Amino acid sequence: MIRPEFQPATGGTVFQPVLDPLGGSLGLSSLVAALPLVVFFVLLGVLRVQAWLSGLAALATSIAVAVAAYGMPVGQSLNSAVLGALFGLFPIMWIVVNALWVYQMTVDTGHFEVLRRSFGKLSDDQRLQAVIVAFCFGALLEALAGFGAPVAISSVMLIALGFKPFKAATVALVANTAPVAFGAMGTPVITLSELTGLPLEDVSSMVGRQTPLLAAVVPLLLVYLVDGRRGVRQTWWPALVCGLSFAAAQFVCSNYMSVELTDVVAALVSVGMLVLVMRTTKIPAPEPADISGDDEAGGPSPAKGGATPDGGAATGGTGAGTGPGTGAEPATRTRSPQTGTTADTTAGTTADTTADTGTKPYAETQDSTRAAVNAYLPYAVIIVIFALTKLPAVKTVLEEKGTVLFNWPGLHVADPVSGKPAASTVFKFDWLPATGTMLLLSGVITAVLLAVSPRVATRAYGRTLHQLRWAILTVATVLALAYVMNLSGQTATIGNFIAGAGAALAFLSPVLGWLGVAVTGSDTSANALFGILQVTAAKNSGYAPELLAAANSSGGVLGKMLSPQNLAIAAAAAGLGGREPELLRKVVGWSLALLLLMCVLVFLQSTSVLGWMLPA
Repeated sequence: MIRPEFQPATGGTVFQPVLDPLGGSLGLSSLVAALPLVVFFVLLGVLRVQAWLSGLAALATSIAVAVAAYGMPVGQSLNSAVLGALFGLFPIMWIVVNALWVYQMTVDTGHFEVLRRSFGKLSDDQRLQAVIVAFCFGALLEALAGFGAPVAISSVMLIALGFKPFKAATVALVANTAPVAFGAMGTPVITLSELTGLPLEDVSSMVGRQTPLLAAVVPLLLVYLVDGRRGVRQTWWPALVCGLSFAAAQFVCSNYMSVELTDVVAALVSVGMLVLVMRTTKIPAPEPADISGDDEAGGPSPAKGGATPDGGAATGGTGAGTGPGTGAEPATRTRSPQTGTTADTTAGTTADTTADTGTKPYAETQDSTRAAVNAYLPYAVIIVIFALTKLPAVKTVLEEKGTVLFNWPGLHVADPVSGKPAASTVFKFDWLPATGTMLLLSGVITAVLLAVSPRVATRAYGRTLHQLRWAILTVATVLALAYVMNLSGQTATIGNFIAGAGAALAFLSPVLGWLGVAVTGSDTSANALFGILQVTAAKNSGYAPELLAAANSSGGVLGKMLSPQNLAIAAAAAGLGGREPELLRKVVGWSLALLLLMCVLVFLQSTSVLGWMLPA
């Protein structure tokens, strides 16, 4: 591995930002520094401008503030944006593209259908089906795909199992919480570590000591959403075992094994423990309930002739249209208000899921043992590949042979406090040991083992790139914005001002991440925008930097269910187009309640009460 000297190249002008560029008024300087964020959130959250356009507008604002208020040379501010955009492409989107490619291949070859039927057959109790599909399988999807796929696919699967569309969408939204911080093979946590300069092990460990608390209670919450207090009384034990096993696996894997595999391992462990409890414990049968008929919120089920996800009229029982259960491929298409992308949100056929189409439901479809093994094979390959790369000898070789560190040309910025060269001006090109590269290798091996032709695999990759084109642009602009704000000193100014909150800072820290994800729909974006700010505020207030950095990500996962992107995807997948406000009202209380729980946890972790939970 080639390591550069952390010093600016000779002949370059070193820019050192100041914390109070307006002189004598840190509050006023903070307001000016926050202008790019205000522009971004107003355009995105209020005016509903596409995410990439909002990001570009905010980026232009941040460059203007950097040059006019902070005196940053125009060339260096533009150069900062280029470096940030490149970081958004590699390693962040390199991870997401290859993870989604593996998933897309399983869809194109039909193995994903076998996998979801496998999950659907584990229990005929809809309270436990909600836990199995939305929580366990949703976590597995979050680990690989993310970007709304868990919500969309879980919603369709639950409807196919007999859930009302509104209830299916609600359950899927609430379930998409605890796994988010380690989603897309740990991308949010990896991004947080890279931008803040904190060791990945410390950040991952701290997040792994916060989000498991959510994982322990979410399955119980899902059971309550499906069947109220009666459901909790009758199924609390398997739901609790599932939540606790997920929490334990998430803690162990994030602290002692692999950041990238955290959600994969936790999902598989939790569903295994849940099945074990279901097979060894007598669970009272649920009383008959009207779950598969007309929606409790007043709307018709899409399988019975309601609105299709894209707003058209469904023709129940004919197999026409694009709603769940119609047999169309893909099942839904939705335009994300955050990214502006119109993409397949539930790839794969649903022809075998709804009785209205005259096809077999899950329970009547028998898959061979070989088909089941092949369906789980891609995840086994990923686990083996990442496990091997964690072996000390292999890890050392990969880092030595495939990692290059170099000072970014023409970017000479010093830290506003220490005066030392800013570490973020060094670009790490770890092309060989990168998570995305390991996912690419896993995909190639999967294609070989499943006998996927090169043509099919290549087309799947091209389709993945096309589907993510606006998301790629969005992430690049958001990271460019973050880099300009960080290197110009804007983030440091805001962080120093927020540090004045004193003892309340730890309590309020998760709220910042929650707000960021609620607006952007991405824990990665929220970490990019607020990660360094949290660390700066922590250092100035005497808190452990990794605590508040992790709180940003952990609090952020609770804003996922409120984001316009996820609400739109859930509504589209369930055939509830136009009813996003109803979904929002249904889940906002749970989001706030869990956020309060996270705020209390982080506050206690900042004191002697739970301070022992911080990594040594």
